[in-house]
Amino acid sequence: MKPSTFWLASVAACSMGTALAADAPKPMLIRDYTDIVSPADQQAYEAGIKSYNQCLSQHGFKYTWTAWSHETGDTYAYSYTTDAVPWSAFDTMRSTSKACDPIFRSSVNPHLKSEVSGFVEARTDLSHMPKGMELTSPYIQVIDFKLKSGHEPHEAFVDVAKKIAAAADKAKWPSNYMIGEIQQAGPDAPSFVVVIPAKSWEDLGKEPDTPLWTMVENVYGKQDAQAMRKALNEATESSASHVDSYNTELSYKGSSK
Repeated sequence: MKPSTFWLASVAACSMGTALAADAPKPMLIRDYTDIVSPADQQAYEAGIKSYNQCLSQHGFKYTWTAWSHETGDTYAYSYTTDAVPWSAFDTMRSTSKACDPIFRSSVNPHLKSEVSGFVEARTDLSHMPKGMELTSPYIQVIDFKLKSGHEPHEAFVDVAKKIAAAADKAKWPSNYMIGEIQQAGPDAPSFVVVIPAKSWEDLGKEPDTPLWTMVENVYGKQDAQAMRKALNEATESSASHVDSYNTELSYKGSSK
């Protein structure tokens, strides 16, 4: 939300709370901000965000900010994500929200320990989501992948992710996920994020009837599946995951569509 910070730390952020049409203009970007607060400041911080959202409404801000509370990992963190929009939309966002910057500085900033930000390119070619399906679910599991440096690890990850998505489509695999590629987020940010929607904690913890790599093996054969898994492991420097819940009270619903 605050326009001066351009570094992404918690890619929960990349939760992608919007439908991504296959024929949408390319690239489509999601802006993410993640705020870290102290426990004693939570109530005042949330009140500040509500005041900021009210100001946006009063000034006719037409874009949506979806709020997510971190349920695991740093539980005193909040992430805010835009819908997937073209780069040009962020110029409009900046100009129409500028009048509310003083509200953010006076009502929110005093309660922040830190804020980080970045962009996520929605990679529909790497994702397995029915056309038009939205990720506005009660919970999301967010899996961050930080790749090793260089061109080859990036190409290896993209190649394997495309093959997995193709296999999931061919097998009509019932589990859904969306992948985003991190941009303009600083040297410590993940390279890609995988977002898995869930209706409940029970749904979140439920294993698919056919596990992912079993599904891949059923489509490509055991040898190719093992080679894909090996290539993915070799391209990855580290990975981590956390769970976020949709925060209705802190979300701002615009009318940009």
